[in-house]
Amino acid sequence: MALPNFGQMKDMYGLAKKAKQMQKELKDLEVEGRSANGEVTVVVSGEMKIVSIDISEHMLEKGKKRELEDIIKETVAKALATAQSESATRMQPLLKDMNFPGM
Repeated sequence: MALPNFGQMKDMYGLAKKAKQMQKELKDLEVEGRSANGEVTVVVSGEMKIVSIDISEHMLEKGKKRELEDIIKETVAKALATAQSESATRMQPLLKDMNFPGM
C-alpha cells in the first residue's frame, strides 16, 4: 500500500482545517422559527440545539395548553428544518472539496 504523498497530505490538512472552521461557523449560526400566529419564537443553532424559546403572555392563559403544545412543536420543527437547510448549504462547498459522489 502506497503512502500518501506530500501534496495529498497537504490537501487533507487543508480539508481538516476547513472542516474545523465550518464546525465553528455552524456552532455560531442561529436561525429563528416563528409560529404562524407570531405567538411563539424558537431559535436553533447550526448544531441543531435549541437556543431559546419565546412565548407570548397571551398563550399562557388558562385553557390554551394543548394549543400551545401544538404551536411549540410546529415552531421547533420549522426552526430545525431551517437550521438543517442552512447547515447543508454551508457544508456543500466542503463536501465538494472532499469529492463525495453526487455533490
